[in-house]
Amino acid sequence: MRKKLLLSLIAVCTLVALVGCGSSSEKTADSDKPAKGILSEPYAQEKFLLGTYVRIRVYDEGKKSVLTPAFDRVKELGDKITINQSGSEIDEVNAQAGIKPVKVSDDVYSLVKKAYEYSEDSRGGFDMAIGSVTQLWRIGFDDARKPSQEEIDQALKLVDYHKIELNDEEKTVYLKEKGMIIDLGAIAKGYITDEVVKVLKDNGVTTAIVDLGGNVYVLGHSPRGENQDWNVGIQDPNLARGSVLGTIKEKNKTLVTSGIYERYLEVDGVKYHHLFDPQTGYPFDNDIASVTIITNKSIDGDGLSTAVFSMGVKKGLSYVEELDNGTNAIFVTKEGKVYVTDPIKDEFKLAEDSDYSMGDRSKLE
Repeated sequence: MRKKLLLSLIAVCTLVALVGCGSSSEKTADSDKPAKGILSEPYAQEKFLLGTYVRIRVYDEGKKSVLTPAFDRVKELGDKITINQSGSEIDEVNAQAGIKPVKVSDDVYSLVKKAYEYSEDSRGGFDMAIGSVTQLWRIGFDDARKPSQEEIDQALKLVDYHKIELNDEEKTVYLKEKGMIIDLGAIAKGYITDEVVKVLKDNGVTTAIVDLGGNVYVLGHSPRGENQDWNVGIQDPNLARGSVLGTIKEKNKTLVTSGIYERYLEVDGVKYHHLFDPQTGYPFDNDIASVTIITNKSIDGDGLSTAVFSMGVKKGLSYVEELDNGTNAIFVTKEGKVYVTDPIKDEFKLAEDSDYSMGDRSKLE
């Protein structure tokens, strides 16, 4: 069982996926017909970027050319943000840890500042300086291994976002202690997804799907009709990608899933997933198999999915509901229970053949 990577993909009509996309055998009412200027079959393109397959589908007639600047934006940002990549601005920040501040682009500074805010707001569940730990374990890479306790203890000394100094005027980032490593893998795809949506909107696109391997944004209404929301499937964390445990209808929203089903390392029969606790240096150990955040901006979905994963189901549900900004969450437990935030309790539908059941919040410990 594993999670999303900066890094793995879900196809449209699969994972956090669009289901019920329509078929020629369906009876279609007038309200289900595509609106004027909206195609039933989109202009679609996919490329392997950010270590994953990036897929963009545009349904507006005559807007095929918008795919080019959209993918250009993905590559531009990936080159700036990805660690262990030549020319990466984040790599340069890490290389100058304990030495000097590094001036970065507006894009990178905006992302780093948002990561800092989530580090502060997440009650310790998200720490942007987790890189010294993630680079030890290397889960998801060929050289993944379980570090010694001594190595973990040493790495934990460098996990402290408070030791990151940001200068708004100069747009500089400074890691105060040598050996510190910023790792934005838990939030970068969200930022990039939002930037791609901006490109689409700026170019007059009204109906589209942006999918960056776990970060899905459904723009506008479904092409099946002006009054039709997208029907989005939630991945079963215990089965192969594309296996849906339930669905929810959304539009102009992003859905971001974090879970233990995408990347893991198995040592002596024990599976270690890649969502790390900044306090212990080990993967979080709680009742959650996956959590899906539904919100307006993908960067918020990214930050929140990691933050609430660290809290467990009961605290995570309360935390999301306290946000009071239209954000919702779907939690799936290792015991096969599904819990959703109160505003969507009547909107989320379990699949008819699902082995899961809705959990009773009053019984959560």
